[in-house]
Parts: sequence; structure tokens; C-alpha cells
Amino acid sequence: DRIVGLDQVAGMAETAFGAAYKTKKGMFRTVGQLYKESLTKLMATLRNTNPNFVRCIIPNHEKRAGKLDPHLVLDQLRCNGVLEGIRICRQGFPNRIVFQEFRQRYEILTPNAIPKGFMDGKQACERMIRALELDPNLYRIGQSKIFFRAGVLAHLEEERDLKITDIIILFQAVCRGYLARKAFAKKQQQLIALKVLQRNCAAYLKLRHWQWWRLFTKVKPLLQVTRQEEELLAKDEELLKVKEKQSKVEGELVEMERKQQQLVEEKNILAEQLQAETELFAEAEEMRARLAIKKQELEEILRDLEIRMEEEEERNQVLQNEKKKMQAHVQDLEEQLDEEEAARQKLQLEKVTAEAKIKKMEEDILVLEDQNSKFLKEKKLLEERIAESTSQLAEEEEKAKNLAKLKNKQEMMITDLEERLKKEEKTRQELEKAKRKLDGETTDLQDQIAELQAQIEELKLQLAKKEEELQAALARGDEEVLQKNNTLKVVRELQAQIAELQEDLESEKASRNKAEKQKRDLSEELEALKTELEDTLDTTAAQQELRTKREQEVAELKKSIEEETRNHEAQIQEMRQRQATALEELSEQLEQAKRFKGNLEKNKQSLESDNKELATEVKSLQQMKAESEYKRKKLEGQVQELHTKVLEGDRLRADMVEKSSKLQNELENVSSLLEEAEKKGIKLAKDAASLESQLQDTQELLQEETRQKLNLSSRIRQLEEEKNNLQEQQEEEEEARKALEKQILSLQSQLVEAKKKVDDDVGTIEGLEEVKKKLLKDMESLGQRLEEKGIAHEKLEKTKNRLQQELDDLMVDLDHQRQIVSNLEKKQKKFDQLLAEEKNISARNAEERDRAEADAREKETKALSLARALDEALEGRDEFERLNKQLRAEMEDLMSSKDDVGKNVHELEKSKRALEQQVEEMRTQLEELEDELQGTEDAKLRLEVNMQAMKAQFERDLQTRDEQNEEKKRALVKQVRELEAELEDERKQRAMAVAIKKKLEMDMKDLESQIEAANKGREDAIKQLRKLQAQMKDYQRELEEARASRDDIFAQSKENEKKLKSLEAEILQLQEELASSERSRRHAEQERDELADEISNSTSGKSALLDEKRRLEARIAQLEEELEEEQSNMELLNDRFRKTTLQ
Repeated sequence: DRIVGLDQVAGMAETAFGAAYKTKKGMFRTVGQLYKESLTKLMATLRNTNPNFVRCIIPNHEKRAGKLDPHLVLDQLRCNGVLEGIRICRQGFPNRIVFQEFRQRYEILTPNAIPKGFMDGKQACERMIRALELDPNLYRIGQSKIFFRAGVLAHLEEERDLKITDIIILFQAVCRGYLARKAFAKKQQQLIALKVLQRNCAAYLKLRHWQWWRLFTKVKPLLQVTRQEEELLAKDEELLKVKEKQSKVEGELVEMERKQQQLVEEKNILAEQLQAETELFAEAEEMRARLAIKKQELEEILRDLEIRMEEEEERNQVLQNEKKKMQAHVQDLEEQLDEEEAARQKLQLEKVTAEAKIKKMEEDILVLEDQNSKFLKEKKLLEERIAESTSQLAEEEEKAKNLAKLKNKQEMMITDLEERLKKEEKTRQELEKAKRKLDGETTDLQDQIAELQAQIEELKLQLAKKEEELQAALARGDEEVLQKNNTLKVVRELQAQIAELQEDLESEKASRNKAEKQKRDLSEELEALKTELEDTLDTTAAQQELRTKREQEVAELKKSIEEETRNHEAQIQEMRQRQATALEELSEQLEQAKRFKGNLEKNKQSLESDNKELATEVKSLQQMKAESEYKRKKLEGQVQELHTKVLEGDRLRADMVEKSSKLQNELENVSSLLEEAEKKGIKLAKDAASLESQLQDTQELLQEETRQKLNLSSRIRQLEEEKNNLQEQQEEEEEARKALEKQILSLQSQLVEAKKKVDDDVGTIEGLEEVKKKLLKDMESLGQRLEEKGIAHEKLEKTKNRLQQELDDLMVDLDHQRQIVSNLEKKQKKFDQLLAEEKNISARNAEERDRAEADAREKETKALSLARALDEALEGRDEFERLNKQLRAEMEDLMSSKDDVGKNVHELEKSKRALEQQVEEMRTQLEELEDELQGTEDAKLRLEVNMQAMKAQFERDLQTRDEQNEEKKRALVKQVRELEAELEDERKQRAMAVAIKKKLEMDMKDLESQIEAANKGREDAIKQLRKLQAQMKDYQRELEEARASRDDIFAQSKENEKKLKSLEAEILQLQEELASSERSRRHAEQERDELADEISNSTSGKSALLDEKRRLEARIAQLEEELEEEQSNMELLNDRFRKTTLQ
């Protein structure tokens, strides 16, 4: 199969600078014409091929012509279902042909299989297939078509092509033989004629100089005998012609008699056929009468069946009433369940008060964790900012490349549109030549001017919008360059800050590496979420900044557009004034013509003068018309330029629409999640409607049975048997309904058993509450022990105060050293300021470069407009020369046609002088235009030379500044290294001072190690707490899956027994999960005992013991919450199980 459109990938070549000047006229095509051409090409391919379907496929994501990504195309074909559809078609019978077409096309393969005059298409196809000896699995014969599997028709086509080639080869051989024989006979006749000519020529040459022959030629004309012989020969020839005519007439008579006999025979055959058709018609009428009788009988049977259907519908209504009663009973049971749930909710409110106390304890723990994780978060935030800045730079470079590609495409579009414009201008000139009447031309011009003005006003409004968007996009690129420089500054500052922070953190990393390893898993998850939030905030802030900048650019663009519109309006007003003067002159000339027409009857001489004046007036009108066309062309060129700008604005808007579509896709993903939650609620309503669908299924079965009866209505006896069968089926359905009611009763009994099991589970929960009370008693004993440890902690605090006094002395020395370090940092900041100033200078240079490029673009546009004006002026000159030639021809005609020679010559000379003056004026105007054009071209060349020189100078300046910046960076790096060496020296001195006081620090470290051990124990407990929370989430997910399975149970009411077993299995799983939770609780109690032992052995402070006490209390409360949640889940499952059984 062929995928239309993939093999026609267009390639576009990028144009160089200044390529717009070399484009030909008449190739300026509009977007609508391009769209029409692409549509005609597509329709041509569709007509030339036999497509099974049409699919639009994206060749690549880069919007680049001539590039095809095979994996992307294959994925689209697979996702659209094209490959699957082809596979399904190939497995079935995708090829199908009407009998007549099959016979007409493939009868060549079976020449003797079908006799002549055989009419039945189906039997003809069967005979052809038997002759072809096809496998019966490869084809199927329908009522009007024959179906083939994939590949069979291709095989038949190949055989047909081979057969046709053989026949054509034979035909060619016969034709060539015939032509060769004909040529051979012609050559033989030529040889005989040549021999006769040669013989006669030889005889003539022999007799030419014989004297007797000369005498014979002179005497022969004088003799009458020869004339008599000639007359006899003429008469003989006439006799032969008459005989030939007679023989022809006799042959025609024979042919006419033979044709008459054939017509008589055909007449007899047609008469026989008419008799046979009349007989068939009589038989058909008899059959019609019989069918009418059968139709009446069938209608009576139908009426009986409709009466039965009404009776069965009444029975169905009774069953529906019973169903409604059952639903009311179910609602009563649900109300009872709601009352029980309200009582349980009161108990849960009491639990909430206890949970609030526990949350306060957890908040204190989280405060300590936040203090430890701040430093890590700050470090990662800085790294993420650096990564974001690099990614933004890459995105900005890609955007710049895309803008360059868009520019090249737009230049190609401009060339095409210019060529189309020139073609349209030629056609318009040809049409305008045919318009000779002045009145029609003036009205047409006025209408065209009015339409152009309306179009210009509409396009101005559109242009104002599109140019705002275009220039906003251009300014956006400039702003992104500035943002790039700013981000580089921020990155360098952040790197300096990171270096400082790393030096400060190195001293603390050694003591906290172990704690960070344990906390890393949880902190990574939290930081991932925070980074996502920060990314969204950063993107929104960047978008707001871009919007403000775009609004500023739009305001500037509006100002420029207003200035351009003012210029356009001034030009339009000048055009209007000129046209008004032209119209006034035309009206005056028409009045003069009317006066001359009144004087025509008086004097013939006045007629000639009037004709000359009218001719001059016609010429002036044609000149005015040419001027108006010239101005109209200018306006059209401006309109097309505006149109190109509008297209660029549309493309930019499409890019913005794509970005907005991405955001909408994200919103749709969120809405899809909400819809899934709503669908789960809708499933309950569908389950309620499933019972109604079952009743409808039974009604559909009855309808199918009635259809079967109608098909077998030809036999009245069998209808009675079918009545009995229907009655038996109704009895069986009633028995099935009774069986369903028995099943419902059995399900209710199973529900009662499930309730008993739930009551047993409640007993186990009460046992757990007793265990909880025992744990509270243990907690009180632990509190007493903690008070004893508090006394020991006070003693340790006294020793701690003594050591802290010694530390204060050491801190004084450290402050002195820090002052020295701060002085060095001030020096470093001065160097940073110098670097910032140099960066500002480089940014200014970049802005100057952008301005120079913008000036160059404006000058290029001016050069293009001047080139267009020159082309239009040249066209006007050609038109004026053509008009001059026509006028000269008319002058010559007038010179030749007039009678009064003297007067005509005088008047013609006057008109000739006037015309020559006009021609000279036009030539002077053309010369002025050519001078202006040459001046503009010279200015353009100067601008290009200046631009190249400016670019070279700018690149040199950039190189020199880059080299200076690198030298300054090197000097700064050296200074930084020297400062680092000084810092290292000071650190060594500081290490020496610290070594003196190691003894005091060792004592402090011992105390800190004890505190850290307590913190580690606390963190381990927090990790276990979070693991339990994750397990609870898993349990909740499993419960949601159980809810989904419950919804499936509602949908499949026929398989209630299987679903009951699945629910029992889920209850067993929940019991196992309860057992696992009890195990985890026991494990937690063991850990609590171990921690209590460690607390008794440790000499840590009172604060660590209090933290551990809080941790243990929180864990106990959490275990209680887990038990309560599992109990509530069990109760919910039991309630839902009851509802399912009741329904």
C-alpha cells in the first residue's frame, strides 16, 4: 500500500543576502494561490491513485522541509491505527470487484470458459474461477461482488499483463509482416516501372536522330487517320467507364438484397423474443398475485404476534414494579447503615483531639530537622540556578536559529509573490487594451479606487496588529541577549558565593556526613518537589517580565506604524486630488465634444477639427489612465508588503499558540485525573442501570425470535410450532428468574456469615486496646526514669558552663583573625567591581552592534522599494512608447484619409508638435527617474561598503576587548590565588592555635558525640515513622484497588458468586495486613525497649531523653491511628459487601 504525500517532500534553498533584487517579474504569488496549488496537487494524486484512507502525518518536529524522520512517521502510523487497519484488511478480503468488471477485465485469462451470449455475471465469475483453478480459501462470492484475499488480485494482474504482452507481441508481428509485404510489393512495382522507363528512354535515344522518324513526326499530325484512331480510343475509354459503373451498381444491388434478408431474419428473431417476454410477463403477474396473497397472510400473523408482544410487555411492567419494591427495601437498609456510620464518626472526633496533641510534638521535631537541612538546600538551590541559566542560554540560541530560518523562508515567499504580481499585471494590461470606451473606463477606475481605499484601510488595521507582534518578537531576541549577559553575571557572583560557602562548610562536613547519608533519601524527595514549585514560579516571573517588555515594544511599534500610516494617507490624498482634476478635465472635454457634435451638420471642416481635438483628448485620457494604473500598482505593491508582514505576525502568533497549547495540555492532564475520579462515581449509577439492561436484553431476545418467525412465515404449519416453543422459552425464563432469586437469598446468607467474621475482628481490636493501656503504663514508668536522668543532666550542665568560659577566650582570638580576613575580602570586592564595569562595557558594544544591524536592514528595505519604483517607471516608459507609436499610426491614417490637404497638414502638424512635446516631457521624467534610481543604487552600494567596514571594525573591537578582558581576568585570578595563599597561611596559624586547646575541645566533642548519638536515634525513629506512613499510603492504594474491584462487581451482576470469592480473598489479605501491622507494632515495642535500655546506659542530657520520650509517644499514637484506620477500612468493606449482596 502506498502512503500518499510522503514521497513528495519539497526542498527549499536558502537565499543569500541581496537575492531579492535578482527575482523575475510576475512571480509574486499569494498564500491563497500557494494553498490552491497544493490542493490541486493533492487532488491530482488522489485521482491518479486508489487510496483506502487519507492521513495527515508530521515528517519532523523541526518544521524543516526535505527532512523525514522514519521513526516518528512509523509511530504516527501505528498510533493512528493505519498499520493495524492494513493488517486487518490483509487478513480478511480487502479486494472486492463487481461481477461485470471482473468478467470484463479478466476474461482474457479464460477465453473458452464462458460461451457467447452468456448473461449471468455470478455464474460467469464462478466458471472463470474454476478455469483459473484458484484455492477456495483465497476468494468468496457474494450477491453482487467477488471478494479476494490480499495478493490474489496482484497475481491475476500479473497474469493478465503477461497475456496482454503476448497478444500485443503477436499483433506487432502481424502488423510488421503486413507492412513489410506492402513495402516489398511497392518496391517490386518501382523496379518494373524503372525498367519500362529505361527501355523507353533507350528507344527514344535511338530514334531521336533517325531521319525517317523526324519525317514521320512531321507528317503524322497532317493525317486524319491518326485522328480517327484517337477518337476510337476515346470512345473505347468511355465504354469501359460505363461498363465499370454498371458493374458497381450491380454489386450495390446485390449487397442491398443481402442486407434486406438479414433485416428480415432479425425481425423474425425480435418477434420471437417479444412472444417469450409476453409469456414471462404473464408468469410474473401470476407470481405477483401469489405474493400479494402471502403478504396478507403474513400481515395477519404479524397482528397476532403484536398482540402477544403487548401481553409480554405487561408482564415486564409487573416485574419492574417488583424491582422498584426491592430497591426501596435496599434504600431502607442503606439508611440504617448511615445511622451506624454517624455513631462511629462521634468516636473518631474524640480521636482527633488526641491527634492534635501528637502533631504538636511532631512539629517540634520537624523544626530541628529543618535547621539541619537548610545548608544542603541552599547549596542545591545554587546548583539548580546555574543549570537553569545554562538551559536558558541554549534555548535562546535555538530561538535565534529559528528566527534566521523564518527570515530565509519569508524572503523566498517575497520572490514568489513578486513573480505572481507581475503575471497579474500583464493580464490586467491585456484586459485594459480591450476597453476602448471612455465612459466605461472612468467608472471602472472610480470603482477600483474606492475598493482599494477600503482594502487599504482594512489592511492597515491588520498591519497595525501584526507588525506589533512581529517587532515584539524581534525585540524579544534583543532582550534575551541582555538577559544572557545578566545571567552570566549572576552565575559568576553565585560561584564566588559558593566558594565561600564551601570553605565554611568543609569544617562542618566531617561531623555531619553520617547524618546526611541517613537523611538523603527523604531530603531528595522533598527537594524535587520544591524545585518543581520553584521552576513554575521562575517561569511565571520570566513570562511577566517578557510581557512588560513586549508591551513597551508594542508601544514603540505603534508609533512607527502611525507615522507610516500618515505618510500613506498623504500619498492617497495626493492621488485623489490628481484623479479629481483628471475627472474635471474629462467632463470639460465631454462638453466640448457635445458642442462640436451640434456644429457637425453646419460645417464639414469643423468636423475634422473636432475629430482632431477628440483624438488629443483621448490621448490625454489614456495618459491619465496610465498614471492611475501606475499609482494603483504602487498601492498594490504596498498592500503585498503589508501582507508579507501580516504572514510573519501570524507565524509568531502560531508559536505563541503552541506554547499556550502545551500549558493547556498540562491542565488537561489535571482535568483528566479529576474526570477519572468522577467516572468512578458514575460507575455506581451504571451498575444500577445494569439490571435494567438485563430486562432490555430479554426484550431483544424476544424481538429476535419474532424476526425468525417472520423469515419462516412461508410455512403456516411451522408458525404454530414456534408459538409452542416461545411459550416454553417463557416458562424457562421464569424458572431462571426463580433461580436468580434463590441465588440472592444464598448471597444474603453469606453476608450474615461475613458479619459474624467482622464481629470476631472487633473482638481482636478490643484486645489491641488492652495492649495499648499496658503501653501507657510502661510510658509512665519511663517518665519516672527520665526524671532521675534529669538530675544527672544538671551536673553535666555545670561542667559544660565551665568549658564554655574557656571557649569564650578562644573566640576572642578568632575574632581578631576574622578581622584580618574581612580586610582581604574588601580587596576582593574591589576587583569584582572592576569586572562588573568591564562587563557593562561589553554589553554596550553588543547594543551598538544590534543598532548597526537594524540600520542596515532599514537601508536594505529602502533599496528594495527604490528598485521596485524603477521597474514600474520602466514599464510606464514602455507603455508611453507604445502609445506614441499608436498615435503616429493614427496621424498617418488621418493624413491619408482627408481631402483638404492644406488644412489637414496644418492641423496635423500642430497635433504632432503637441505630441512631441508630451513625449519629450515623458522622456525628461524618465531620465529624472533613472537618475534618481542610479543615485539610490550608488547610495545602496555605499551603504553596503560602509556596513562591511563597520562590521570589520566592530569585530576587531570585539577581539581587542575580549583580549583585554582575558588579560584582566588573568590578573584577577593571580590576585585571587595570592589571597588564597594568604588565607591558607592564616588557616595554618589558626590550626596551631586550635591545637593548643585540643584538650578542652576533646571534652566538648565527647559531650557532642553523646548528643549526636541521641540525635541519630531520634532520626532513626523519624525514618521508621515515615516508612510506616509510606506503608499506610500503600494500604490506602490497595483499598482504592479494592473499591475499583467493587465497582466491577456492581457492573457484573451475573457473576456475583465469583466476585464474593474475590471479596473474601481481599478480606483475608486485609487480615494478613492487620497481622503484619501488629508485627510491626511489636517490633516497634522491641525497639522502644532497646531505646529505653540505651537511655538508661547513656549519660546524655535531659533534652535528649525528652526528645526520645516524645518520639516514642508519637510512634505509639501513630500505631493507634493505623489500627483505627484499618478498623474503619474493614467496616467500610463490610458495608459495601452488604450493599452488593442486597443489590
